[in-house]
Amino acid sequence: MIKHHPEDDLLLSMAAGGLAPGPALVVAVHVEGCAHCRAQLRLLESVGGVLLEDMAPADLSSQALARTLAAIDAPPRRPAALPPSERPSLPAGLAWPRALEACTATSWRWLGPGMRWSRLRLPADPQAKLFLLRIGAGRSLAPHTHSDSELTQVLHGAFHDGRDLFGPGDFDAADPSVHHQPAVRDGGDCICLASVEGRMRFDSPLARTLAALIDM
Repeated sequence: MIKHHPEDDLLLSMAAGGLAPGPALVVAVHVEGCAHCRAQLRLLESVGGVLLEDMAPADLSSQALARTLAAIDAPPRRPAALPPSERPSLPAGLAWPRALEACTATSWRWLGPGMRWSRLRLPADPQAKLFLLRIGAGRSLAPHTHSDSELTQVLHGAFHDGRDLFGPGDFDAADPSVHHQPAVRDGGDCICLASVEGRMRFDSPLARTLAALIDM
């Protein structure tokens, strides 16, 4: 059962198109697997539609109709899905999220003992700091805080970071007020999708050096 969800302000920003591509993708992966948040997002989108209807009319440019008709007539542009052979390997039974289909991804790379990472790149924002992290059972990330925000979606396994337990399907949002050390529970690897705005601020000089090398 999913216990942790995005706050309504994040879902509202998602509905309004106000999230940057990296954070929006993490929220989209959560919504893909969470019926509660899908319903909440639809509600917020409906509210936004009503608010648009109540707004005062505004003049359009002389080319607005021509551009709209051209967009309607143009063939749909669907990003090519990443071939399964080029994706980082996932545990048996864990499906690749549909929201990630258009991303390119590196293979798993060494981050530390029992820890690996993969960099994802979005066509809409190649500079977005978007990662898959795969941490072994009993392992933990170094203690850290954040210069801005970090959104995390648990795809597999579970971790506890001193605040709460996060399991499959759970969503976590951390900001500069959060200082934590995610530690993976026994029983198997934990795989998370993470979007980092700004930088992660690790306590350890060695961890800071590794984070700088992978632009985390």
